[in-house]
Amino acid sequence: MEDRTPIIRLEKARIARAENIVLDAVDFYVYPGEFVYLIGKTGSGKSSLLKAIYADVELESGEGEVCGFDLVSLKRRQVPKLRRKLGIVFQDFELLTDRSVIDNLRFVLKATGWKDKKEIEIRMEQVLVSVGMETKGYKRPHELSGGEQQRVAIARALLNEPDLILADEPTGNLDPETTEEILNLLYAISKQGKAVLMATHDYAFMKRYAARTIVCAGGVLNEQSAPAETA
Repeated sequence: MEDRTPIIRLEKARIARAENIVLDAVDFYVYPGEFVYLIGKTGSGKSSLLKAIYADVELESGEGEVCGFDLVSLKRRQVPKLRRKLGIVFQDFELLTDRSVIDNLRFVLKATGWKDKKEIEIRMEQVLVSVGMETKGYKRPHELSGGEQQRVAIARALLNEPDLILADEPTGNLDPETTEEILNLLYAISKQGKAVLMATHDYAFMKRYAARTIVCAGGVLNEQSAPAETA
C-alpha cells in the first residue's frame, strides 16, 4: 500500500525573518516520491521556506513536521538528526575546494557518524555511480565543470539515504544542456521514492518536466496547476 504520510507537513505556519513576516498561514504538504517545484520572485520567501524545512529558521507559529521531526518542539541538539534525513543541494555547489570529490564525501559521512572505513568506501562509490561520477572521485572541484560539481553535490546529498531532497536553485549557474541533465537526475531520484522539493526560475524546463508547482507570492503559498510562462 502506498504511504500517504507526508514527508513535509506545514499547517497554519508563519515564517518570519528579523521580525518581518515572510510567509503566513502556510498549509503545505509533500509526500514520498513527489517532485515539487517551488517558484517565486527573489525575496518572495522561497529560501526562507526551505530554511524552515531544514530547521535553520524557526516557525513563528503554527505546526510543522519534516521527516517525522516536529519543527515546533525540535531542540537545537536534534537538528543534526533531522538533517541526516534530508539532503540539500545548493545553487553554488558548496563543495570544499581544498580536497578531492572523495574527500568531500568522506568528510560528510564522518561528520554524520559513519565510522567503518569499508562501509564509508562502499557508500561513496554507490552515490558516485548513481550520479555518473564514479571516475572523477580523485579530482578537486576546480577541475570539474559546473554540471559535474552539481552532480557531486547531489551525490553528497544522497549519502545518508535521505527521505527528502531540497534543491535551492540547483541549475541557476548551469547552461541549458547541463540544466536538463541535472533535472533528469533529480526527477529520477524522485521516482526512486524520495521526495524532491526544487526552488527554481527555469520556467522553460518546467514545461518539459511537468510536476506540481507551488508559488511564493504576497507572503503566501499557492498551488499552480501548470508551470508559469517565462517572464
